[in-house]
Amino acid sequence: MSEIGNRVVTIVVGAAIGLVYGAIATIGHRHELRIGDVTIPWGLTLAILGVAALLVGIRLVMDRLSSAAAAAGIVAIVAVLTLPGVGGSILVAGDIRGTIWAVTPAVVGVLVVAWPSLPARRSATAPVGRRVD
Repeated sequence: MSEIGNRVVTIVVGAAIGLVYGAIATIGHRHELRIGDVTIPWGLTLAILGVAALLVGIRLVMDRLSSAAAAAGIVAIVAVLTLPGVGGSILVAGDIRGTIWAVTPAVVGVLVVAWPSLPARRSATAPVGRRVD
């Protein structure tokens, strides 16, 4: 396969992974744990941490374009699942938790994609034929 073909495949796979994770996280972001009067939104917390981990992992293993495709997939599926369904049911409510979930994946995606690449580290070993003092 050519280099362009490989790039297209990695972009498509990145977008597909983003779509799948975005759908799963959108469904799970409403989970909470109530202890007395305290509500812990563990579903939202794990969903946001998962988005960050997924995008950073793709960025570290692949390249900026693949992580941008995954971020676009996440943002696209969150936007689609925000709309009311045929029967009027919704997955992302219009409360603070829904607003945080609707905005945060886009912000995380922009931060991960825009983060500068680290320069390659030089080897600590000396070139052949030279002594290290």
